[in-house]
Amino acid sequence: MISFEMPDKVRNTITLMTMVAENMMRPVARYFDDHEHEIPWDYINMMHDANKQMGGGGFVPSSDKPKKAEGEAPKKDGPRIGYQRLAYSAEVLSWGDTGLYLCSPVGLLGAAAVAATGTPEQKQRFLARFGGDKPVLDGMALTEPHAGSAMPADVRTTAVRDGDSWVLNGEKIFVTAGHKALVDTQGFVVVWATIDPTAGRAGVRPFVVEAGTPGCTVTKLEHKLGIRASDTASVVLQDCRIPFGNILGSPEVEKKTTEGFKGAMATFDASRPMVAASALGVARATLEAVKELLTQNGITLRTGIPRSRMTNTEREVMDMEIQLRSTWLLVLKSVWMMDEKKPNNLEASMGKVRAGDVVVRITQKAVELLGPLGYSREHLLEKWFRDAKINDLYEGTGQINRLIIARRILGYSRHELA
Repeated sequence: MISFEMPDKVRNTITLMTMVAENMMRPVARYFDDHEHEIPWDYINMMHDANKQMGGGGFVPSSDKPKKAEGEAPKKDGPRIGYQRLAYSAEVLSWGDTGLYLCSPVGLLGAAAVAATGTPEQKQRFLARFGGDKPVLDGMALTEPHAGSAMPADVRTTAVRDGDSWVLNGEKIFVTAGHKALVDTQGFVVVWATIDPTAGRAGVRPFVVEAGTPGCTVTKLEHKLGIRASDTASVVLQDCRIPFGNILGSPEVEKKTTEGFKGAMATFDASRPMVAASALGVARATLEAVKELLTQNGITLRTGIPRSRMTNTEREVMDMEIQLRSTWLLVLKSVWMMDEKKPNNLEASMGKVRAGDVVVRITQKAVELLGPLGYSREHLLEKWFRDAKINDLYEGTGQINRLIIARRILGYSRHELA
């Protein structure tokens, strides 16, 4: 049964991450928004050191981490709280700055794919590097130029076996932290490619491409509306040769199943709640700033009175609070299900849709309520408004996630409801 009592380890994590957000992120949020593509080494190195103190392996829950040695059980986070702790961390760090949060060298998108689809040996090999001497970042390369939201079923990047290697060819766009993973640090990117273009989604497989691999080139950095501290890159793979063991999961590729595609979806089921939690961190930062600025300007926000007696501003702020808190409960349910090893495809998509909507509504309403104070650069409200929109777009757009929700509720397949 889900509990609303916060475990001590989660509380301790929140305390630590709040200190990081207040002291290492919020003070430099404007600077790295203005200096797009500059590397926040102080933050990256600090987070790397904190990760090492927590045992390395990033924020991948202990149940998904490999054993340290033969016969040795991995350390436990406690009674099923690993993904809950990850969600709270995402929320708090995004309260500090969501762009910097995406630069965290603790295992995000790429590590989620490894945890969801990798073998125990692969988890050991790739996740252990987050506890190494130098910080590394990871990313996931799925989207391609010819398609957007239909991408998982229409991958054109190819992977051809050549002896003990795979040779990858293709182009990926909108790779979050692609430059930092492949150029600035010795990290890796999980590339989704097809081993059989005639098999559709049945041929899709994930591959780990490590920094420094010949034939893997970062060709472009996007200039973006928001989350500007985090780079978004285009990556070209031209006769990119990687070890045979870098295909995640089973190397048995002859049998045509949808294993690879299901691996992509399992990765999204783990990552979408974190995107939702991150969105709510931005929303919470915005709501707190609205209340503070209104109070500073002589506007009293009354509580405990009937809605009919409230001013319009009081009602707007109350509605923002309701949206924020109710959505957070939905996100917590989806991560609790992850910790319990329960299928959470529906709940992950519901939380992602709701959080994407709520963060845009709250940040937009904040700018409207505060007028010039919200629109100017004197405060971070306009920045949070720009940062908000990406949460409705990446890890599956709001439209795609609404389709997923409808299919799950109505019992339709993708062929029946598209």
